[in-house]
Parts: sequence; C-alpha cells; structure tokens
Amino acid sequence: MHADKGIYWLASYPKSGNTWFRIFLANLMNNADEAIDINQVSTGAIASARGWIDEVLGFDSSDLTMDEIDRIRPTIYSWHAENSKHIGYHKIHDAYTYVTDTASQSVQPLIPLKGCLGVIYFIRNPLDVAISFASHSNCSIDKAIVHMSDENYAFCNSSSRQYNQLRQWLLSWSSHVQSWTTVKDLNLLVLRYEDMLLDSEVTFTKAVNFLNLNYTAAQIKRALQQSNIKTLQQMESENGFREKPAKMTSFFRKGVVGDWKTTLTNVQIERVIADHRQVMGDFGYLEKSSYTREV
Repeated sequence: MHADKGIYWLASYPKSGNTWFRIFLANLMNNADEAIDINQVSTGAIASARGWIDEVLGFDSSDLTMDEIDRIRPTIYSWHAENSKHIGYHKIHDAYTYVTDTASQSVQPLIPLKGCLGVIYFIRNPLDVAISFASHSNCSIDKAIVHMSDENYAFCNSSSRQYNQLRQWLLSWSSHVQSWTTVKDLNLLVLRYEDMLLDSEVTFTKAVNFLNLNYTAAQIKRALQQSNIKTLQQMESENGFREKPAKMTSFFRKGVVGDWKTTLTNVQIERVIADHRQVMGDFGYLEKSSYTREV
C-alpha cells in the first residue's frame, strides 16, 4: 500500500551527496528529455527553511528564540505531513535530536515518526567530507576537521544575526551519523556517497524502490545522466546555484571519491581517523582497499 501524503526525509551531514540526489530525483520525476534547471529543483523545502516554518505559524519566527523554535518544529513537521496534498522529499542537515515540549514537559524527537514515511541517510567518507566542508564553510581544512569533531557544532547559531535558515545542530560527524542510523522503528535506507558514484545505477535504483516510485531502468539512467557532475558544474558556471553559500567559490566541486589521498596531510588524516574511527569502521571506511597511503 502506497501513501499519498507524508514526508520522506533526505538526511545527511553536509557535503555527502544530498543535493546531488535531490537533483537526480527532480529530473526523474520531471521525466523529460531535457535536464531540469538546478535553480528550479523543488522536491520539498529544506527542514530548516524559515519560510516553511513561518507558513504554518502565521507569523515571523524571528520573534521567537532559537530554543522556542526548536520546541515547535516537531509539531510543524507533523502538520506538514498531515496536511500536504502530496508526498514531500525534504532535505535535512540537522542531527536526529530531541526537544522538550514546554507544556507537557515530554521529550520528543525533532523529526516525529508520525507522518514520516522513511529516511534516506547519505554518508560519505569523513576524510573527503573534510575537504568539501572546508570549501563549503570558507574555512581551512584544519578548521573543518575541528568542526567535524565538535559535539556542540551547529549551523546558524548566532542570536545576533537573522538567518533564512533555522539553527541546525550537526553535532560531530560521528554523532550525526549515529543519531540517524540508530533510531528505533525508523524506516531507514543508508546510502554511501562512494556507492552512489561508483555503482550509480544499482544504488540509485535501490533508493527509487525505497521511495516506492515507479520508474523504469531507462528513466533512472536518463535522470542520472541529467544530474552528473559535469552537467551540474556547467549549469552552475552559466547561471549560478541559489543554494551555494555566498562565500563559496562553487557548490559542485569535483564529485570524486578519494580526494583526501592527494589533498590531506598525514597529520590531518590521523586526526580524522582518531576522531571518527568507530563510525568509519562501521561503514567500511577503514578497509585497506580504501587507502593508497600509509596512515
């Protein structure tokens, strides 16, 4: 039985293939010979979009504190899941955290299970994430590595600025991964960025099936061609990309596996592995086949 409304969450730590998948999904559902404009991609609002929250509140959420907003987000997501006219596929970078309801003092997940049809969690080798995250954040790789180990790290966490995005608790890279992949009773599919790139048709077909979408192998292959890295880079160079952070040179950098092997220093490699050894091992990122250097 297929649902006709509700939310599929597309969850990830930043720079792990989430945007790439959303562009693929938009092309697949558009089902046309011409690739969709990357600035017209709309599979559903990002979970932290302030406008999406304000739409339900009926007033400007900037009148609330960040903690107050966090406490009402579960209710708003449930409302969207219940009242939307179709299924939404919503990107989220928040870790799977819990908030306390002010009235009842009950603890509830930021993303309620009610109305959640499933979650695709995108994971990428943190050695490669560090490089892309540094570019995304306009900071040094060393600083990005520090952020990735910070259990209290969050996007948009300054009360002195008004952001279009709400605060998003990322936690550390390891805690982010574990927060989503260990939730009980969550309909979950984990996709590795490396498999998305190196075994694209099989991996993306698995995701399409998980989302209960009915498309042929030929349609999936065409959508993959329409969303390959060279196509995305060309579109961005010609018309920009509205999701690119202002200080970031380009959003679609290389789209490769193993860039860390020629970019990171041995000290940086050792730091990332020391910080995330357990989770890297859990998802196959410490296997010898992943390395060409002594670490």
